[in-house]
Amino acid sequence: MKRIVILISGRGSNMQSVVEACASEGWPAEVSAVISNRADASGLAWAQARGIHTAVLDHKAFADREAFDAELATLIDSHQPDLVVLAGFMRILTPGFVRHYEGRLLNVHPSLLPAFPGLHTHRRAIEAGCKLAGATVHFVTAELDHGPIVAQAAVPVLPEDDEQALAARVLVQEHRLYPLAVGWFVRDELDITDGRVHHRSGAAQLLR
Repeated sequence: MKRIVILISGRGSNMQSVVEACASEGWPAEVSAVISNRADASGLAWAQARGIHTAVLDHKAFADREAFDAELATLIDSHQPDLVVLAGFMRILTPGFVRHYEGRLLNVHPSLLPAFPGLHTHRRAIEAGCKLAGATVHFVTAELDHGPIVAQAAVPVLPEDDEQALAARVLVQEHRLYPLAVGWFVRDELDITDGRVHHRSGAAQLLR
């Protein structure tokens, strides 16, 4: 039984999709804890209501990123995780933290990486005239919003789209994509070779 720790900073809608899929699909895994850097993250109450252990570690209480990440790693490791899932965790992680969880740290980003890393992805996609946008699940590396791509989901950019409309369409796909990728991980269905992730049974790694 694999143990999953999920990090959030807000409502944690992707966290919710992972928790629900774990239960409904009978993964050989459990969500052991949900941790936030914000006490007012509404996703904490959702997790608590489902009997999941929650914790808050306020980054503002630490002198620098290194000190916060060191304490965060200690907190995470107390749950002995096989996988750490970033679900709207709005912190840039230090290289040392990322190395500590190498190969077991997943993130979902609201663009078709490597396009548009960082913030304001939907606005930038519209301004660039993209005809497709989407989301990417990837293993986290020290470089922001980079790392081996596990799966992607693509959506059309419509002529009438504004940032909010495109974001909402992409989020629907994130809620499909992230549980799919996490489920593959906990069932040991992924291989990484030369920085590329392959599904061992050849499952499609692009959703449309």
